Amino acid sequence: MIEESSNGARRPVAYLNETFLESPDARGLRILSEYLEPLSHFRDEKIQDTIVFFGSARVTEDGPLGEYYRDARILARLITEWSSKIEPQSHRFVICSGGGPGIMEAANRGAADAGGKTIGLNIGLPFEQFPNPFVTPELSFEFHYFFMRKFWFAYLAKALVIFPGGFGTLDELFEILTLAQTRKLESKIVIVLYGSKFWKEVLNFEALIKYNTISPEDLRLFQYADDPETALAILQEQLTKCFLEPEKPLPEPVPETPQIAKSRV
Repeated sequence: MIEESSNGARRPVAYLNETFLESPDARGLRILSEYLEPLSHFRDEKIQDTIVFFGSARVTEDGPLGEYYRDARILARLITEWSSKIEPQSHRFVICSGGGPGIMEAANRGAADAGGKTIGLNIGLPFEQFPNPFVTPELSFEFHYFFMRKFWFAYLAKALVIFPGGFGTLDELFEILTLAQTRKLESKIVIVLYGSKFWKEVLNFEALIKYNTISPEDLRLFQYADDPETALAILQEQLTKCFLEPEKPLPEPVPETPQIAKSRV
């Protein structure tokens, strides 16, 4: 639709005005669109929840840390094969990554190996980040705002598998750990740190306990795994317990005695 201005020139209505949509005044609309567009696609594709893989974009299959690429691919395939048997009405525990290369590519590739849907939440960066070819086309998204991308990582996630990585991986790990520690998550997120040797060298959680900056109980927020089979077993056990087993019925209320009932009159 085109509007006519006071001088007779015609201009597009606001929602078709690219100059306005790219302006600072329309930032709220751009942010909202990065919430609504993925939401629409997830509904159309019947995505109920996800398992998110984080890890370095710099890892290659044949590089120095190539075993982690290969393990991420295997684990994503095993998870997808398992989850495909759970509920035919919707897609449970869909593999989700940042959509780029490295560990992200390995995760999407493993899910594709199993014939499953797989999500890529990509973001434009000056280097490293470009969509990998294994993401399901209808579930490949490009974000401008980091915080909206992080929202979608967390919102549908029932589990995280954190492979060795750099600043971005650490940022994503600690954001979720903080949300879990402060009980800001609506439901439990299972967190697996993959590669105990790497993580125990890079992160000294025991020192944080020593200096009383975290509690010993905070170490229960995550578990370590060093092979795909162990990681799969942790995920299957925790996801089944927390999200697949039927809820236990609440106990029947204790009937009031006549004396208690009388006292409330």
